[in-house]
Amino acid sequence: MDVLIASLALLVLVPVGLLIALAIKIESPGPVLFRQLRYGRNRSSFYICKFRSMTVTESKGDFTQASRNDVRVTRIGRFLRRTSLDELPQLYNVLRGEMSLVGPRPHAIAMDDAFAEVISNFGDRHLVRPGLTGLAQVSGFRGPTEALEQIEYRVQHDRLYISKWSVLLDMQIMVRTVFALTGPNAV
Repeated sequence: MDVLIASLALLVLVPVGLLIALAIKIESPGPVLFRQLRYGRNRSSFYICKFRSMTVTESKGDFTQASRNDVRVTRIGRFLRRTSLDELPQLYNVLRGEMSLVGPRPHAIAMDDAFAEVISNFGDRHLVRPGLTGLAQVSGFRGPTEALEQIEYRVQHDRLYISKWSVLLDMQIMVRTVFALTGPNAV
């Protein structure tokens, strides 16, 4: 199901992706895509792909998560993040088998390692492939992780998803995701 839906989505969304790439290139110098190492199933690492939404800066291995009103986020980047269009290249990760359409959202490895030290059962998230969307995201726990409590709620929802997994649940989450992204409060 993942490969079929991701393949169809990529075919349909090619024009959108080309427009996004052009807008990114016009607005700021640097690559169109952002790649970052993340943990997948069983903590195997992979490079996640996203449309770049921030200015290019050298980080020397340090990681600072974007926050609300972050000056590094470009104008196009704000729109991409608000609409989740920055996530479209992850369909490629789904085709490669690194991600699923539905599952726990993967964090940067530095964040994962830090959260694993302070949140019990955090590692349960790695029992399944990470997803483009998940139960936590459609339940209102999407966006920046500014408080440990937010991560704990995400982990609770991720663990609930894993324990209740079914094709029907995946389809419900995908439908809820579409409504969340296109509904009256989406943009």
